[in-house]
Amino acid sequence: MRPMELQFITHFTDTYSYYDSARMALEGGCRWIQLRMKDALVSEVEREALRLQRLCKDYGATFIIDDHVELVKKIHADGVHLGKKDMPVAEARAILGKDFIIGGTANTFEDVKMHYEAGADYIGCGPFRFTTTKKNLSPVLGLEGYRSIVSQMKEAGIHLPIVAIGGITFEDIPSIMATGVTGIALSGTILRADNPIEETRRIINIEKINNK
Repeated sequence: MRPMELQFITHFTDTYSYYDSARMALEGGCRWIQLRMKDALVSEVEREALRLQRLCKDYGATFIIDDHVELVKKIHADGVHLGKKDMPVAEARAILGKDFIIGGTANTFEDVKMHYEAGADYIGCGPFRFTTTKKNLSPVLGLEGYRSIVSQMKEAGIHLPIVAIGGITFEDIPSIMATGVTGIALSGTILRADNPIEETRRIINIEKINNK
């Protein structure tokens, strides 16, 4: 199994703030944080983003903000992730230029192709299964969905990192990685653990466990 890139998506819970959730993932060894604050005021997102940006710099981690293209440009975050109902990738690229990372959400090969042609740097592909952390969920992909999309990407000569997302558990990771995706994005799986820092560490070490 190829080395796995873990992306952590912040989630506010009764137990942890956005900042705390990101800090624990970073302490556990994750080096890619996406701040996701749907329905929050832009001023709130900016306040949280500036705190998290400093934290990510301390850990040498990539810092991505969900949806807010203008804010990414204003504070010089590393990039933006765009959902299906957010700004189109091509428009974001025109605003941000080539020096920022842009990710796009995909549920089908057609979505992947559209983002690729528009200049996306990576794809967040899902959902793997039903998840309560996201509203208006697209059709569930499962392992077969990932195999099909990865296969069609190869046939089309599309070489983009593809990150699986949506209701993924620790036990799912080896079989999902075996479909040919590049990485995994997690939120609830880490935050529901008794010790989120140790759980992050365990997830990052999963390829070592599987290669024994």
